[in-house]
Amino acid sequence: MGVKVSNTGVGTQKEPRKQLSRAQLRLRGMKRLKGSRRIVQLVFAVWVIVAAVRHQLPSAQEGASVDALCPFGAVETLITWITTGHFISKIHQSNLILGLAVLVAVVLVGNVFCGWVCPFGAVQDALTWVRRKARLPQLTVPAGWAKGLRWGRFVVLAVVIYFSVSTAKLWFSDYDPYVTLFGLQWLFSFNASTMWISLTLLAVILGGSLLVDRFWCRYLCPLGGVFAILSRFSLLRIRRSAQACTDCTMCDKPCPVGIEPSKAKPFVSTDCIGCMDCVAACPVKGALHVEAPVLLGFPVLKETERVSARTREHVGAGPKGDGS
Repeated sequence: MGVKVSNTGVGTQKEPRKQLSRAQLRLRGMKRLKGSRRIVQLVFAVWVIVAAVRHQLPSAQEGASVDALCPFGAVETLITWITTGHFISKIHQSNLILGLAVLVAVVLVGNVFCGWVCPFGAVQDALTWVRRKARLPQLTVPAGWAKGLRWGRFVVLAVVIYFSVSTAKLWFSDYDPYVTLFGLQWLFSFNASTMWISLTLLAVILGGSLLVDRFWCRYLCPLGGVFAILSRFSLLRIRRSAQACTDCTMCDKPCPVGIEPSKAKPFVSTDCIGCMDCVAACPVKGALHVEAPVLLGFPVLKETERVSARTREHVGAGPKGDGS
């Protein structure tokens, strides 16, 4: 008798992998980018917390505090030195080194510090995540009000510079929400009589950040005001192509600081924190991209990107139905 050969191998063959749609690929790219940014933010936040703990321990009183790990101290010191010829007292050398490094980085690649490095920015991003998970209401600030409130960063900057110069010390460190939170004095040496002002300010700012994405960064951060000025000289900027853009505004939604990349002419606002979420969200290749070199805010390269009528029709037909 002949032996029958079973054809079971046919059933075990792997099905061809389903090709992802453009929308699915875009969403996957957005998730990967955001995941990478979260990891970088976490690394720097842990580094700052470890430094704060070491500074608070009795055996390490000579170590640098979290003040020394913020580049804004270098800004205060530089302006004080220019105006008075003297350095701020008790300034740590890491302030100047970090400040110089961030300055060079902003000129070369733009303001990536706020989007990828700043621990207090990471805390605000975490509060946004909590709000969305808990389905808490989001406060929408009218465009006119939001534009005016952004000047608050420069008001705070002016106040900080005035008192830093007049007192010749890091005056802002007593009120800086970053120092209040990450300095850990509230944990190691709590004193309500001396800390109530800084803790109240911190609570207000964290509460505001729970209602408005990156509330501190948008409206009050003096270092953000400095970066908004310096970013005008950045050699690398995010550019919108008017020829390729379909005006779907899908790039506006993920922006954590509420700027509108869809209205860039041609570069996005200098308030950009370099998170790259808008670029990842853009459904049209070449409509929103990182460009270099840029000289004093003016493009060096001519716009050459084109988009077919078919692509425009496909994307413009339903940006809201894309699922992002």
